[in-house]
Amino acid sequence: MGLKPFPPKNRTPQRPRTSGRILFDDGTVQAAPTPERPVRGPDEQGLPPRRAALAILDAVLRRGQSMSDALDAMPSDLAQSDAAFARAIAAGGLRRLNQIDAVLKLYLTKPLPAGSGPAPLILHAAATEILVLGAAPHAAVDCANKLAAQDRDARHFRGLINAILRKVTTEGRHAYGALDAALVNTPPWAWEDWSAAYGSDAARAIAEAHLVEAPLDFSLKDASQSAHWAVQLQAEILPTGSLRRPAGGRITALPGFAEGAWWVQDAAAALPVRLLGDVKGQFVLDLCAAPGGKTAQLCAAGARVMAVDRSPERLALVQENLKRLSLTASVVAADVTEWRPEALADAVLLDAPCTATGTIRRHPDLLINKARGDVMRLAEDQVRLLGAALAMVKPGGTLVYAVCSLQPEEGPEVVQAVLNAPPAGIRVQRLSAGSEMVGGQSLFLDALGDLRTLPSHWAERGGVDGFYAARLQRLPD
Repeated sequence: MGLKPFPPKNRTPQRPRTSGRILFDDGTVQAAPTPERPVRGPDEQGLPPRRAALAILDAVLRRGQSMSDALDAMPSDLAQSDAAFARAIAAGGLRRLNQIDAVLKLYLTKPLPAGSGPAPLILHAAATEILVLGAAPHAAVDCANKLAAQDRDARHFRGLINAILRKVTTEGRHAYGALDAALVNTPPWAWEDWSAAYGSDAARAIAEAHLVEAPLDFSLKDASQSAHWAVQLQAEILPTGSLRRPAGGRITALPGFAEGAWWVQDAAAALPVRLLGDVKGQFVLDLCAAPGGKTAQLCAAGARVMAVDRSPERLALVQENLKRLSLTASVVAADVTEWRPEALADAVLLDAPCTATGTIRRHPDLLINKARGDVMRLAEDQVRLLGAALAMVKPGGTLVYAVCSLQPEEGPEVVQAVLNAPPAGIRVQRLSAGSEMVGGQSLFLDALGDLRTLPSHWAERGGVDGFYAARLQRLPD
């Protein structure tokens, strides 16, 4: 169908926040409270959320933007329910992109021409409603026809859009269900990498986990209040201490948000800080800190925290989150590879920039605009960052290196490269993590004692993000 007319682009860092949007620590973007849905004429009924979904799909598939940036650009006056519907269409359409395309191609004798405007996206979004979301077909088809009629290029393809969507409704569901969804929706390079790293069965389980929307996890400022907030949030207390409830609803309206009792953070994302051990009273550097979930963890654990990030805009988000939580940390805008603290830290956390392939459940656009070349480019940066971070920790101190990536090149291979060739004058060793550091979940530790979570872990509970983290110690000179 031609929904990817341009080659993948290198992704720019996600914008932390613009007017009317809130970015949470797990990358969840949600609209701030908006007015109720305005009264619309009969010709506009159902169109605003679908129009917003088309804008998201266009931004990701044709312009190489991240889904988070595209969500952030949604109209600020879009009602909350419409914004949620737009996100569901876009996320479902991206999560099942190749599967939906395969069905549509059954009824298209040739790809729609470049001059068809948004017609391919209109088809894809409406098919997503029918095949993925289980929406009423008549509403999806009717709104698709209206959207096409309003565009000077797409209007010429209304008849074709209508005919194809009716085929999708009557025949497409069987064809859709017959496809191997995990395999079809995963790029070959990623499937090959995960099979080589974790085995073919695990690769399939990872890909299957990516087809399901992730639940909502919370970290508490006061862990002793877990039972109370589990009741208030109607959440489960996970073995690692995080709270979990199903996705959906407005986060800012949940109990405890306004008073700063918790922050949104995937259960796996909360584990790297725990690998530092007891940090109470210690001077801890949180490098590449934005948007600040791990900074909040360190502060809540009683550490004296300095959060460093090269983006002043993203640091502003860290400060905003800390203010809501009534926590305090000093912040520094600097490039970690060039900056050095006035005094060496007792402990360092480096949550390095990465391909973020461990977060595909939440960001289904990642595999669309990523390629194997991105992995290798980032791995080179990560080696430099880790070398710089080791120079900032006291001899005898602990450093935790973490990435939310499934790619070995960004995790254990980076650590091994630095162990093999540490910075001049620095001696370093790997420290194994004990299961007590990860809530007794030994499945989260690899053979070397490093943290390694996969999206398929805890499948019965809704999975976790894919994270890698290693404990390192700088040895005395």
